[in-house]
Amino acid sequence: MTAESPTAIHALELGPMENFVYLVEDRASGRAAVVDPAWDVPAILELADEHGVRITDILLTHSHHDHINGIEGVLARHDARLHLLKDEAEFWGSHLDLPTLHHGGDRIRLGDTDIEVLHTPGHTPGSACYKVGERLITGDTLFVFGCGRCDLPGGDPEQMFVTLKDMAARLPRDTLILPGHNYAVKPASTLDEQIEGNPFLHFDDRDRFVEYRMHYHDRHRDSPYGPVCRGHEMPAGQ
Repeated sequence: MTAESPTAIHALELGPMENFVYLVEDRASGRAAVVDPAWDVPAILELADEHGVRITDILLTHSHHDHINGIEGVLARHDARLHLLKDEAEFWGSHLDLPTLHHGGDRIRLGDTDIEVLHTPGHTPGSACYKVGERLITGDTLFVFGCGRCDLPGGDPEQMFVTLKDMAARLPRDTLILPGHNYAVKPASTLDEQIEGNPFLHFDDRDRFVEYRMHYHDRHRDSPYGPVCRGHEMPAGQ
């Protein structure tokens, strides 16, 4: 019989864009952090009540509207600290009262739970992922068998290429990827499975990655995304 994990991560799929909102629960303290609160604040608050936790922190992976439109609703019920990367706050240009600003490599303590902040630019300049043990909440940086768009304001496909290569090289392959949207054939996946089946992790050439992300992918793949075999991302001539 295994001991219960000290940290639980609960997921809700909310809104017209199939957003995942995560509630990180520290069982010892009864504290919780909500990641990217949006769309249905009553459902988020109900989830916290069901687990008997109080929301003390809000973690933002980035500042696009579909990931932040529930912030005020959560703050109306809970006295929570808002966390985001300094680069994202500068990009966002909108400030709720004194957010707690971070840099990549910072750690957030949620009771007994340690949350590592990773700076993963590409989708936006200050996009962040949050590592909780062997689980990684990736926002719009890395999806299951996909990755975030780079054609919106602040997007940079060359930076996304570097970010994804770095994640694949540095993170343990058994890391569980928890994405920001339910765009794939499964809601979560190991990094090992993504290295093998996610086309965005197959490119060694930056220019071909940029061509695929910016011009080829959205014309040739539809969600729900499934695995792509290496060498089948796009024809060699493109």
